[in-house]
Amino acid sequence: MRGMAVSALIGCAVVASVHVSPVGAQSPAAFDPALFHELTWRNIGPFRGGRTKAAAGIPSQPNVFYIGVCNGGVWRTNDSGRTWTPIFDDQPTGSIGAIAIAPSNPNIIYVGSGEGLQRPDLSTGDGIYKSLDAGKTWTHLGLRDGQQIPQIVVDPRDPNRLFVAVLGHPYGPNEERGIFRSTDGGQTFANVLYKDADTGGVDLSLDPTNADTIYAVLWQARQGPWENGVFSGPGSGVFKSTDGGATWRPIVNGLPTFSTNGLGRIGITVAPTNPRRLFATVEARTLGGLYRSDDAGETWSLVNDDPRVTDRASDFAEVKVDPKNADIVYTASVVAWKSTDGGKTFTGWRGAPGGDDYHRLWINPNDSNTILLAGDQGAVVTVNGGQSWSSWYNQPTAQFYHVSTDNAFPYRVCGGQQESGSACIASRGDDGQITMREWHAVAAEEYGYIAPDPSDPDIVYGGRLTRYDRRTGQAQDIMPPRDQNFRVLRTAPVLFSPVDRGALFFASNVLWKTVNGGQNWLAISPDLTRETWEIPPNVGVYRSSAAAAPTRRGVIYTVAPSYIDPNVLWAGTDDGLIDITRDAGRTWTNVTPPQLVPWAKVSILEASHFDINTAYAAINTIRLDDLKPYIYRTRDAGKTWKLITQGLPDGATINSVREDSQRRGLLFAASERAVYVSFDDGETWQSLRLNMPATSVRDLVIKDDDLVIATHGRGFWILDDITPLRQLTADIAKADAFLFRPSIAWRFRWNKNTDTPLPPDEPAAPNPPDGVVISYLLGPNARGPVTLEILDTASGQLLRRYSSDDMAEPPLPSRNIPDYWIRPTQRLAATPGLHRFVWDVRYAPPVVDRADYPIAAVIRNTPQVPQGRWPLPGLYQVRLTVGGRTYRQAVSVKMDPRVRMPVADMTLQFKLSTSLDDAMRALSEARAELKRRQSVATGDLTARLQTIASALADASASLPALFSAIQDVDARPTAATEAATNDALKKADAALAAAKELGPAS
Repeated sequence: MRGMAVSALIGCAVVASVHVSPVGAQSPAAFDPALFHELTWRNIGPFRGGRTKAAAGIPSQPNVFYIGVCNGGVWRTNDSGRTWTPIFDDQPTGSIGAIAIAPSNPNIIYVGSGEGLQRPDLSTGDGIYKSLDAGKTWTHLGLRDGQQIPQIVVDPRDPNRLFVAVLGHPYGPNEERGIFRSTDGGQTFANVLYKDADTGGVDLSLDPTNADTIYAVLWQARQGPWENGVFSGPGSGVFKSTDGGATWRPIVNGLPTFSTNGLGRIGITVAPTNPRRLFATVEARTLGGLYRSDDAGETWSLVNDDPRVTDRASDFAEVKVDPKNADIVYTASVVAWKSTDGGKTFTGWRGAPGGDDYHRLWINPNDSNTILLAGDQGAVVTVNGGQSWSSWYNQPTAQFYHVSTDNAFPYRVCGGQQESGSACIASRGDDGQITMREWHAVAAEEYGYIAPDPSDPDIVYGGRLTRYDRRTGQAQDIMPPRDQNFRVLRTAPVLFSPVDRGALFFASNVLWKTVNGGQNWLAISPDLTRETWEIPPNVGVYRSSAAAAPTRRGVIYTVAPSYIDPNVLWAGTDDGLIDITRDAGRTWTNVTPPQLVPWAKVSILEASHFDINTAYAAINTIRLDDLKPYIYRTRDAGKTWKLITQGLPDGATINSVREDSQRRGLLFAASERAVYVSFDDGETWQSLRLNMPATSVRDLVIKDDDLVIATHGRGFWILDDITPLRQLTADIAKADAFLFRPSIAWRFRWNKNTDTPLPPDEPAAPNPPDGVVISYLLGPNARGPVTLEILDTASGQLLRRYSSDDMAEPPLPSRNIPDYWIRPTQRLAATPGLHRFVWDVRYAPPVVDRADYPIAAVIRNTPQVPQGRWPLPGLYQVRLTVGGRTYRQAVSVKMDPRVRMPVADMTLQFKLSTSLDDAMRALSEARAELKRRQSVATGDLTARLQTIASALADASASLPALFSAIQDVDARPTAATEAATNDALKKADAALAAAKELGPAS
């Protein structure tokens, strides 16, 4: 049964013959990373913003803004948010909590990493960064163990003097937290306000008239090792320094207290036009709300207790005052609010009633109508005081938890996006690129898994829990029956069995199974979570609190059905247990590795594709305040486990591990910073980050020949065609040359409609290469030109020939054709290394006298004009010649499976196109020969040659358009086209015959 499934996935005999290497065979500890430099990740979006925490602008450059995305890096716009450009992608972290631009020098930018939040799902950073050239280059400064930096302020007089709020570890105590000051541009930092290892700095504000007066907020809070575990303490409060941070004192008169009111997070700001007026958002169990001080913080009063104005203050805590008017106050929470009477009353100023969740406001001090607003949906800009806004549908910073693919063509990539629901996006766009046209929500929640039906890609399951029908746009709630013991979290597993395609699993604290699309559910496990447990050490001072009491609160966090036997399933919990069943759930066996402590989250389990007793476990311990990587492997059904992390750096917390479906021992791991690969079943690992930004990679899957990942801050990415990774061995890496077996060559055409194209600055992602990627390796001793040929296997006919000596292709005729119509060129590389070359799945382009080629046909055939004819589906041969030695591989050409075209029609199309191609070549040669004769002809011969030349030109004129008409669509040529083609061919034959009567030139 497994063999049948694999064959169906592969789709052709040539590729199905891929050799499955025994574990470790010819696999070195690691390959030279330079081998992979031509492998490229492709971001496919969606262009829908994700949680954005930091925001700053430049007063003197009102169109320029910077944002920091939680796990998406730093971005810049110079057109008020119409387009955004990433400027931090070469750095080792993408988790951003703060941005500050030096007021006296806007080229100096400070960035604090780590989200600076206390929430159930977050990523940490590695300190503070600085740029001296507006973000072109970056230098790491320090505060590496702070993990979360939510705020930075810079002295407006001195760009080298700054204060940094360091929140510290979100899941444990640490010393590097509090308020830090630097007077030398970040070369050194002094901790100027520190309370204890459980209390961190969360906010800062400078007196705009006196930078020696600083207000700081400390916050004592901790996330628990279990989801939604929250601890707090008495360390929170507001502090003031009037001597540049040398000394501090609390200013809490009138504010709630922890002991009486349950004080939590505070956000603070100073009115630019009246520095004695301060506002603070205050989270408290009682008496929370918006507070105001009119005496520089000496006393406070509750000015607004409407819970909506400071809703979820522990998440947002943002308040700002208009730079021109101290009575105009903004708060950012679930909705952005505005007051014009000093905070007494507010109106909803931006945001849907359902909540957009805003984190940061920046108001241009020179123009109060210019505002940057950052939230969970991305960042938006207004230049007219909020009457209109830029879009957040131009930022590919979506946060996904998991990834799945369906069996459509092109296949879709699906996942639940934090804050924005679900998305399924096509891996290739029919219009030449991937835009908003290629993605759509599928009615699932923002959390967790999406599971397309393997038998019907238009039926999609997901979230907690819906069945969505793409054809009708309707979704049905299909949750299993719930009782008082039912527990489920945001990332509840939803997935199909890979061998029993009708079996769908859903996990709460027990495992559920349905075989009829959720109409009925059967619980096939008991509660698999820990009934009791030892409190983890990182809970620390909160271990005696009621919130830390050991109760049964875990869930099944991952499910791994076997790829071999439908009765075998693995299940892992977020509280650190692994179980296996071999009888479809009737009995379960606890096979937890002894190293797993309570709340070591089993993030992903992966059953082997090749051995029923082998499985892999990705263990995420960030909630235990442990950022080390953990991957375990068992080869005896869980009796014993081995830690397999050699080559994975500290800080690379592992979220997922997957085994390749074709090469045994080829593993991929998703970490908080990058993707890693192992060629020896996990014994050694090496980075596969390549061109990707550093971001939290939450999950990955292998789809056919592609590696697909979900990031929690930069959307979906695809590594197209991993066949070289499947075939690479130590011997191949040392060879003089090697030609890798290509993947399937699809006859896929663009939708060449006549609609107005999208503007070039409209967000779009690239398609995969238009053709089949041919990978080859050249050793250091490779000599001479390299040639690559495509041949018909049956006839031996040459379709295409490329050479490293080829000149660049000539440009198209200059008839005011925009640059983006021009066919891209590529050169066959002859240098040492692993190279990739794209065959466009075409014969060589027809030989056309470009003066005869109509401009309409040029545009119609964009971007590659004129293109060669499609080959018929079947087997072809790729032939690489290096230094006189030839290497061969087979490649299968297949039709777009959406096309329903009878073989007879396809054959007629090919026959007519071939005849036209042959005629165009013959006419071109004849016309070239005639031109040579005309250049030396005299007397009566000149007139005769001109008559023949006119006949040849006339015969050539209609052929390109007929060729395009036949080749531009997968359909039988119309009767009119067929008749016109036959007439044109007869006309060409007659003209060629007349030219031939001239005989050979003397």
